[in-house]
Amino acid sequence: MPKRAITTDKAAPAGGPYSQAVVAGDTVYLAGAVPALPDGTWVTGSFAEQAHAAFRNLAAVAEAAGASLDQAVRIGVYLRDFDDFDELNEIYAQYVKGATLPVRTTLPVPLVGFDIELDAILYTGA
Repeated sequence: MPKRAITTDKAAPAGGPYSQAVVAGDTVYLAGAVPALPDGTWVTGSFAEQAHAAFRNLAAVAEAAGASLDQAVRIGVYLRDFDDFDELNEIYAQYVKGATLPVRTTLPVPLVGFDIELDAILYTGA
């Protein structure tokens, strides 16, 4: 089964030598989405502003792959400050919906210059 890279100008560009997403069969692997605009400018406001920007990027890359966050089977959330966990949950529910919610791991990590990063695995099969 061949794999193919996904790139879109509707989300922040990859921050290094990697794809925004890779499709392999019925699975879409979304790279880490950060709080930046499609032109690469960082969103430096409140946690909520940064979280919305990161979710918009993740959703835009999913859409470019022909999928949506409703097809997520796993989402990874990386927080600079774990005190943002409750606010994250409120924002998360605005972007991740569906009858079967994905599994999720939320970890505190030493992000430098931004508050949140997200990644995901989507399943597009039956």
